Amino acid sequence: MKPLHHLAPALLLCLSLQAQARDNPLLSPSPLPLQYPRFDQLQDADFAPALRAGMLLQLRELEEILANPEPPSFANTVEAMERSGQTLRRASTVFFGLLGTVSNEQRLRLQREFAPQLAAHRDRIQLDPRLFARVDQLHAQRARLKLAPDQLKLLEDLHRNLLRAGAKLGPAQQERLRALNAELAVLGADFNQRVLQGVNAAALRVETRAELAGLTEAEIDALRQGDGSYRLALLNTTGQPLLERLAHRPTRERLHRASIQRNQGGPQDTLGLVRKVLQLRAERAQLLGHATHADLQLADQTAKDVATVNGLLRRLAPAAQARAAREAAALQQLADREQDAAGQPRFQLEAWDWAFYTERLRAAEHGYDAGQLRPYLEAERVLVDGVFHSATQLFGLRFKRRPDLPRYHPDVQTWEVLSPAGKTQALLIVDLYARPSKRGGAWANAYVSQSHLLGQKPVVGLHLNVAKPKEGEPTLLSWDETNTLFHEFGHNLHALLSDVRYPSQSGTAVPRDFVEFPSQVYEMWQTWPSVFAHYARHHRTGEPMPKALLDKVLGARVFNQGFATSEYLAAALLDQRWHQLKADAIPEDLMAHEARVLREEGFSDGAGLVPPRYRTPYFSHFMGGYSAGYYSYIWAEVLDAQTVRWIAAHGGLDRKTGEHLKRHLFARGGSVPAMQLFEGLVGQQPDLQPLLERRGLK
Repeated sequence: MKPLHHLAPALLLCLSLQAQARDNPLLSPSPLPLQYPRFDQLQDADFAPALRAGMLLQLRELEEILANPEPPSFANTVEAMERSGQTLRRASTVFFGLLGTVSNEQRLRLQREFAPQLAAHRDRIQLDPRLFARVDQLHAQRARLKLAPDQLKLLEDLHRNLLRAGAKLGPAQQERLRALNAELAVLGADFNQRVLQGVNAAALRVETRAELAGLTEAEIDALRQGDGSYRLALLNTTGQPLLERLAHRPTRERLHRASIQRNQGGPQDTLGLVRKVLQLRAERAQLLGHATHADLQLADQTAKDVATVNGLLRRLAPAAQARAAREAAALQQLADREQDAAGQPRFQLEAWDWAFYTERLRAAEHGYDAGQLRPYLEAERVLVDGVFHSATQLFGLRFKRRPDLPRYHPDVQTWEVLSPAGKTQALLIVDLYARPSKRGGAWANAYVSQSHLLGQKPVVGLHLNVAKPKEGEPTLLSWDETNTLFHEFGHNLHALLSDVRYPSQSGTAVPRDFVEFPSQVYEMWQTWPSVFAHYARHHRTGEPMPKALLDKVLGARVFNQGFATSEYLAAALLDQRWHQLKADAIPEDLMAHEARVLREEGFSDGAGLVPPRYRTPYFSHFMGGYSAGYYSYIWAEVLDAQTVRWIAAHGGLDRKTGEHLKRHLFARGGSVPAMQLFEGLVGQQPDLQPLLERRGLK
């Protein structure tokens, strides 16, 4: 028998991994249903070896593809690439999933350690000239290959992605590109960590119950800390939900200032990171042949170019600003009347007053305030009798609790999703509550993506950041949180209804400015009469929300839309303006430039009456997958508003509508061009008018 060192390197690696896999649950497919992650067996020590092994294995798989002596074919090159990297995909999705939901010091350290390694790994694959030569040859022959439509699109997308990654750059340019990508990866990890630290550090401490007037006794009790003080945690947005109910004006001001001043100075400062990222992104874009980072990012989106995006945002902004100005005048009049009636001196309305007086004006003009809705929006009932019920009526899906499956946190629920035939279709992880170790916002993710090629069904997650009530108290959602729950489940549906051959085309693998479209469409079921009646019931009595109250909510749909649209557009334009700068034009003082940009676009500056939804130091979308892409929400809402009209006119909540939605949208993922899907769904091209009417911006 030959000694072990004479075995092929690939076999040595295989034997080594087999030995490790007995102890590391990430190195082999999970034996749980649908490869559901073995959260109960995972240890932090498992991540680093699994990520390293995953990268090594994928490089081995790449070498086998490139060493194939047969001429390039779709099967031995493109499909083979689709099969590669499964160990790395499994390890990285679990690692980054847990990093966002239950981070700790070791995971944060690993994020920073592996960010440049993973960036270098991607570059090593995408910049390999042998791979591009094979793909380029196939791309040149594509008309003669007799490929199915999804295969042709996969080949074209792969070819375009390799070009966008720098496959045709010279050696010196590629070397600089590798350095840029590695540094950007580290800076991105640092930014995310500082934002999480910043939102925790900026939490407001209040000493007395009187300073929390306006909240219920139970809510105040839930905020109480061990030392007798009260802690008001922040969300990652500029506006904080508690501002609408805090009657003590100094507390409102303190909470607002804590929010807008985050990550400026001190150990959580992000401004230096942001400035460097903007410079490096601009340099990389120019290296890749684009004028700016925005031009690079938009080239493969449905919007196509910066002129189109700028045109949309600037077409909407004046109407939104004008409406916001009228809203501000009405709020000021209300505040003046209330101060006069109380014999108190008048004050000039400030940003921290807007939400509070908006609720009072809503009560005066429309006969209700947001607090009246909460008792009817108990989280479990909204989820089961609202969100899930809609999916049952549309798609025939059923949902079954799976308490037997392991959880990464005690607050998590796991559900089995059953097809109309009663077969397991997917697994859904629901994680509703905020905690210091969890990143802000709401999002959906996939631990396992559907693919016929790999024989995989989806395992997906749904995450919110709802304040957890005191033990024994119900979780009562706001109207906006209810909307967010429907929205994020729309993303989940995009993944769990996916019915595609290739993992690269699965679920939400669509252009960034199209990914929000299906989720925004799903929001419509929040107020659909039969759905609403099914879930909107008083948490104690079970009585349905009075129809008169719902009518008031629906009658106020355009109420405060000037503010809501303006704060969003301000952030979207900031994102574009930052990313339309060249590297040598990035200013030293980012906050002064932010204020100047907002004024130039017709908004108040960042500290004004209607501040942007996110400011530069804590704009996580801007630093993540939505760089030069925050416009996507309003872009997708153009499609959404038109689609909602079509659905209402063609049957509404029934299986026929559901099958149409599934066939023309949810099931197709990235296997069909995005706008082709939209036009197949509604039978016409996009039209801005339904959006303008929805937001009261005619």
